[in-house]
Amino acid sequence: MRKLIPALLLLPAFGLGGCAMMKGRSAAPDEFAVVRNAPLIIPPDYTLTPPAAGTASVSPSEAQSQAIEALFGGPAPRSNAETSLLESAGRDRASVGAKSSAGDPNTRIVDKGTVTAQILATAQGDSSVATARASH
Repeated sequence: MRKLIPALLLLPAFGLGGCAMMKGRSAAPDEFAVVRNAPLIIPPDYTLTPPAAGTASVSPSEAQSQAIEALFGGPAPRSNAETSLLESAGRDRASVGAKSSAGDPNTRIVDKGTVTAQILATAQGDSSVATARASH
């Protein structure tokens, strides 16, 4: 019985190991044999010259706009469907300051309800604990 217990423990290990234990160590595939390495080349000489003293440099805002232009490009052209949607929505009839007046507390865009309007109209305080009371 004592010899049977170790055999019963080793039998699943051999079964889970499968044939890999019997055939030995096989050679792993060589990943460098698949792709041929390109030869090293010397990059072209761009003949960059350092800036001369006393010349005008690029302002930080101009440099930022150049970087944004280089990263994202200019404005993308609108598709016909988008142009049609904007025209039917009244793009040409929108007031110039519409975005500014949308955040104005006196502008009621959506009926917020009495509780939400009361919370939004509450004066700002310096308390570290926020409380709100709503009467129904």
